[in-house]
Amino acid sequence: MREAFLDADIFWDQFPDIVTRAARNTLIFTALAFAIGFGLALVLAMMRLSPLRPYRWFASVWIEVFRGLPALITIIAIGFAMPIALDFRVPGIYGPGSVALGIVYSAYMAETIRAGVEAVPRAQVEAARSLGMTAFRSMVSIVLPQAFRIIIPPLTNELVALIKDTSLLYVLGTTAATIEITQYSRKAMLDTFNITPLVAAAVVYLAITIPMTRAVGLLERRNRRAR
Repeated sequence: MREAFLDADIFWDQFPDIVTRAARNTLIFTALAFAIGFGLALVLAMMRLSPLRPYRWFASVWIEVFRGLPALITIIAIGFAMPIALDFRVPGIYGPGSVALGIVYSAYMAETIRAGVEAVPRAQVEAARSLGMTAFRSMVSIVLPQAFRIIIPPLTNELVALIKDTSLLYVLGTTAATIEITQYSRKAMLDTFNITPLVAAAVVYLAITIPMTRAVGLLERRNRRAR
């Protein structure tokens, strides 16, 4: 075991620049995927709550399919299968990976948003409608602001999980411009024949996720006090 940590001089010489780039790319993938996933999730949640049966069916099928499939299958489908089958590739160096993870997490976040909307007391919706608000206006002005306050902690948990799942994007292949933390540590470990890069990658992930999980706990305690 001691020998596994030897001869890491090359790794540590390159560590500051490359690991910073890898961490930055991980955060870029996370931010883009979360934005895509949240936008889709909001639409899907509204469709799930719609009185129109086709909307509910479409949203239910989407949610069940992408929650049931391994994320790796979706990533491969978006990155490789879709360009072959449809002759279309998601543009941008971050595009395929971000879209694939966004689709996967839209299914999870849609259910979180739906649960938050349903947690808002029905009486408040009825009061808004009695004041002459339309269903859309009452949803936007009354229901969603309260629902978002309820779902911030679970959404933050989804964000933490998303950060870790960016490690799956190694299957798409990476360049110097798009390498993320796990792919960098894997390549560096193979180049140097030691496990130091893997340990470093674990430390970087923990440096990102632990403050976020602590923030989730703080938000949950604040919500409990607000009730």
